[in-house]
Amino acid sequence: MALVKKGSRIINVDGTAYRWRLRGRPTYDQGLVRSPLTYVVEHADTPGTTLVITTNQPHPSNWFGTRGSPILPAQVADSIRTAITDGWMPANPGSPFHLDQSVGFVSSH
Repeated sequence: MALVKKGSRIINVDGTAYRWRLRGRPTYDQGLVRSPLTYVVEHADTPGTTLVITTNQPHPSNWFGTRGSPILPAQVADSIRTAITDGWMPANPGSPFHLDQSVGFVSSH
């Protein structure tokens, strides 16, 4: 399934263009700071397998005002490189590839 273009950003990593997007509103568990922030990445030109990245920080729009750091393009690029090393093939069709970087996430409620 292709990533919605509205609200997504383009990032070039090692000469390849990717599109990434952070969900604007938190899920219920993210809003309660029970689960960490996630965002998705796909190949910009040939969308295939979507990369789902789970971070170790809360969603910035959580309902308790728990502060989290913004997701920076450098973090997205590092995550893309890690996923490719771990076997993500962005141009090939298939089920979403999950990259769990949630070590250190602490639920505050």
